[in-house]
Amino acid sequence: MKTIHTNQAPAAIGPYSQAIMTGNMLFTSGQVPLCPETGNVVGTTITEQAEQVMKNLSSILEEAGTDFTHVVKTTCFLADMNDFAAFNEVYAKYFTGKPARSCVAVKTLPKNVLCEVEVIAVTE
Repeated sequence: MKTIHTNQAPAAIGPYSQAIMTGNMLFTSGQVPLCPETGNVVGTTITEQAEQVMKNLSSILEEAGTDFTHVVKTTCFLADMNDFAAFNEVYAKYFTGKPARSCVAVKTLPKNVLCEVEVIAVTE
């Protein structure tokens, strides 16, 4: 197993890695809309926050030598299912290959953000 880390995505705020690669599979930790430089939440709307989540994921995927087109599965967490349509608008711009997905509403996310996304991708 190989730990993946980039300064272009927020540092882990607990005992975990940004991502782990094993063979040609990449497993990311959930990404929330934090600015990599400051650790502060970016945006107040679901659209703004989802865009930052995608930027963070993009940086991790790039560090691992892959991209959104190689994502096979996502798990999406929303603080409010009423944000589903707006979240999907942002999501669809990035995940054009339409990977398998789970999307659930949760009671609370870290730092009270509106969304979190984790991905599984291949590197070949």
